[in-house]
Amino acid sequence: MHTSRDRFLDVVRAGAILAVIAQHWIMPVLSYSDGHLATGNALATPGWWVVTWLSQVMPLVFFAGGAANLISFRRAASTQQWLAGRIKRLMVPVLPLMAVWLIVPDFLRGLGVPPQPLQVGSAIAAQLLWFLAVYVLVVLLTPLMVAAHRRWGLKVPLVMGAAGILVDVARFNDFGYIGYANAIFVWVAVHQLGFHYVEGRLGSLTRRGALALSAAGFGVTALLVAFGPYPASMIGMPGAPVSNMSPPTVLLAFLAVGQIGLLLAFRPQLNALAARPGIGDALGWLGARFMSVYLWHMPALVVVAGVTVYGLGYQTPAPGTVFWLAMAPAWFAACGMVLFGLLRLFAHFEMQRDTAVATAKVPQLVAAGLMVSGGLLGLAAHGFAPLSDGIARGPVPWVVLATAGFLLAGKQIPVVDLLGRAVTVSERATLPGLKR
Repeated sequence: MHTSRDRFLDVVRAGAILAVIAQHWIMPVLSYSDGHLATGNALATPGWWVVTWLSQVMPLVFFAGGAANLISFRRAASTQQWLAGRIKRLMVPVLPLMAVWLIVPDFLRGLGVPPQPLQVGSAIAAQLLWFLAVYVLVVLLTPLMVAAHRRWGLKVPLVMGAAGILVDVARFNDFGYIGYANAIFVWVAVHQLGFHYVEGRLGSLTRRGALALSAAGFGVTALLVAFGPYPASMIGMPGAPVSNMSPPTVLLAFLAVGQIGLLLAFRPQLNALAARPGIGDALGWLGARFMSVYLWHMPALVVVAGVTVYGLGYQTPAPGTVFWLAMAPAWFAACGMVLFGLLRLFAHFEMQRDTAVATAKVPQLVAAGLMVSGGLLGLAAHGFAPLSDGIARGPVPWVVLATAGFLLAGKQIPVVDLLGRAVTVSERATLPGLKR
């Protein structure tokens, strides 16, 4: 079992978030005319679907999350403390995002922004909350899945994958809504593979074994695309009848195997890269702000698009053209500058140190997590509509639900030793009454 910080996981997490940002900033094909913002997807360009086999990195996020969750769960003083800490840590960075976007739509409406581009921007700011909604559910399941991992090992992700296949069979035979069950089966299966990296054969694969695993994962993915009902793109495309992401198909579990194997094959090189002083510092900086970067990179895009496309009449060049390639660096730089400014304002919420002990019991924490997940999922589905459209029909009920879950997770009382010094997380396990 890994006991010290795993640089490979740091690289995977950092690479994943950078790939998410790059994909989301490169995708929009935007133009504005007569009150309407036209939105297209550059990755819908013929042949560009192959990019998504590497740029769709949500499987890697769940894989790295599974590894990190197992490591932290093993170190936690109790299941209660672990769940409370995870729910709080995931929800705290969302609070300023919700507060800002409760105000912004009405502010923009007051400036005269037409309804359609306002709706597009407000939806974009909220849509990525789907990940947190699902991830909170995965966190709630983690104590059970750790126990299952201890007892049944590799059989657990295999069974979850088999369940995912059955869900897809039903989905593609006129039971469409059942496909959303794979938000659990697929992502928990990938999350479970992270356990097997920490405590299993994945963590000890040779390069040849890792490349064989990668070939198997990508190979099955290719076969299912060629002969099954699955689209070639690993992200949803405008107008496509089927999406591999919403809801997720079992194809993403096989894609995860391919991606994980490929990265494991180059783990020594990635560890060496992470050991370099400058790279190590960058990984530490990004790791401390991971959720904030994720949450605010789309609002940064909204700001840049609002100023350039709506305000200045800029139109995205045809994807793949010389002009598009020439403008991409400037577009990325503008989005990056805005994101950095937003992080200066809001990242400190995420970076607060946890030196507290939760008072809520496990059943209360589970209820809190379900409320948080439901609220975030509602926001992801409905967006941040202007409050002037009506309180009940807008984002307020979902914000209230998520915030209530956050509060239900309970107070956290600082642990103070006899000298009045706040006790660190690593010291808690040594204190009477705080052992698991």
